[in-house]
Amino acid sequence: MAGKSDTDSLVLNKTNTEIKPPDMYRVVLLNDHYTPMDFVVDVLRTVFHKNPVEATKIMLEVHKKGRGLAGVYIHDIAATKVQQVEGLAKIEEYPLKCTMERT
Repeated sequence: MAGKSDTDSLVLNKTNTEIKPPDMYRVVLLNDHYTPMDFVVDVLRTVFHKNPVEATKIMLEVHKKGRGLAGVYIHDIAATKVQQVEGLAKIEEYPLKCTMERT
């Protein structure tokens, strides 16, 4: 059989593999009695790209309810947002805390 190679007889089987969407995480700001409201609004605007109205609404939720949802992201992005918030708070010497929770 001239011209035939081993790759000519290679058969590929198609398998059905479902790609599952990644787990999502809520990024939540927690209230404290020391971090200024203006700083929380600034964090929401810079880290989470909220407009001034959204940022103020979330800040008031944090203030009144003790916690407020800043956004929902995949794990790596949520973890980065938490680090950014706590890093900015540390620079300014505020005790603002931020957590991530699996949805």
